[in-house]
Amino acid sequence: MGMIDRAEDELWHEAVAFTRARSPGSFEQWFCGVQFEGLTDGVLCLRARDEFVRDWVEQHFLPSLSDFLRARTGLTIRPAWSIGGDLERPVVDGPLAPAVRPRVLRASAPPPPLNATSALGESAPASARRPTLGSTGAPGPASSIGAVPPIVLNPKYTFANFVVGPSNQLAHAAAIATAGGGGPRHNPLFLCGPTGLGKTHLVHAVAHRVRAERPHSRIVYISAETFVNEFVEALKENKMGEFRARYRDRCDLLLVDDIQFLASKTQTQEEFFHAFNALHQADKQIIVTSDRYPQHLERMEERLVSRFTWGLVADIQGPELETRVAILRKKAAAENVELEPNVVLLLAQAVRSNVRELEGALIRLLAKSSLLHRPIDVDFVRAELSASMPRVSETGVADVQREVCHHFKLTERELCSKDRHKSIAFARHVAMYLCKQRLKSSYPELGRAFGNRDHTTVMSAVRKIEGLRESDPEVRGHLEALERKLGG
Repeated sequence: MGMIDRAEDELWHEAVAFTRARSPGSFEQWFCGVQFEGLTDGVLCLRARDEFVRDWVEQHFLPSLSDFLRARTGLTIRPAWSIGGDLERPVVDGPLAPAVRPRVLRASAPPPPLNATSALGESAPASARRPTLGSTGAPGPASSIGAVPPIVLNPKYTFANFVVGPSNQLAHAAAIATAGGGGPRHNPLFLCGPTGLGKTHLVHAVAHRVRAERPHSRIVYISAETFVNEFVEALKENKMGEFRARYRDRCDLLLVDDIQFLASKTQTQEEFFHAFNALHQADKQIIVTSDRYPQHLERMEERLVSRFTWGLVADIQGPELETRVAILRKKAAAENVELEPNVVLLLAQAVRSNVRELEGALIRLLAKSSLLHRPIDVDFVRAELSASMPRVSETGVADVQREVCHHFKLTERELCSKDRHKSIAFARHVAMYLCKQRLKSSYPELGRAFGNRDHTTVMSAVRKIEGLRESDPEVRGHLEALERKLGG
């Protein structure tokens, strides 16, 4: 880390003081895990102790900080995060600040603008968003090609803390088998699904289990973004031998998050392809996560897509109501808080999109309850949800079904029946699509609401209508008419 300009440092401290004044209650707790590393051409470089700190600060404090800095500099503020490592100058001192260990510092140039394009024709992101995991050993500089970084795992991301439901059962079972917990081991294991549903949790859980049972295993955990950065650096510094050795020879378990970020990066895909082949042929386990299925990865080489499907592709969908209730109960228990059943149910019904938002909503309620000395009852939860979350439409599945039936001149019994007549099936698919888009209900929930159908049937219907909406003007007309009637 290079020296920070004094003017930058003063401006940063002004922004911190401004933000602290607006949120004094929780500011100290979170910012003892954050370090300022520079502000260059609108790029705000920060280091966070872990991903939890980064996510919380990004959601709750970064908008205020960015507004202040933008007002003072006239620049658009773009955050560039680093994760882990020693915080030598945390923003505030506090009990959560890690002990500082000696480490070697080396001067570095200011970070390039976000989305800067290298001479290689590859987009090199300004920062890696996830920590790197390696075998145990003496830590070296995280940016050194081929160096073995320290293992950094989120202690909460274990199998014991993962709530299993119909929407994630296959992925959970496959992850346990991959970690050596019994059952067939699939290589590679490709975990896919929207953000915030537990893919990274399962990846960390596998690493925890492998490290506990086989402590000498060499584990490498990276984001695809980090892989691109390291590849570009290795080419620039003529260290491809060290880079390849790390990913092909000195790796027993490779965990790669967000593989979709390799899209369109031809040279990086080529290198990852050869690393994949080397590990697979040596029977070394590979786990990859993505926000979409392999076949839907755009601008990804066909040979890579083919290899992603060699093992098992396990998708994770949004949790159904029962799973959301179980997640809230487990989270509340971890925080030593007892919630009334009707409070848990209300919160689970209000937040449907993903686990991360569900846990975030609970954390906000707990924090505000503690600060205001208010009990967490139904009235308090309703008031906070309406104030802090986007307004949730009161339209339910039954309302969508009723409007679709009226539009297509069907009865609700026909819509939810087993009848496969073309006109009825089309109306049913439209209703499923609208429910998924507007209500964010999980596929299993919608399956039950449409005559106890399997969640894969609903998934197929939603994708079919998504495709027709783009290609068929008649279908698009039906959808737009229904959306207007439903208030959207």
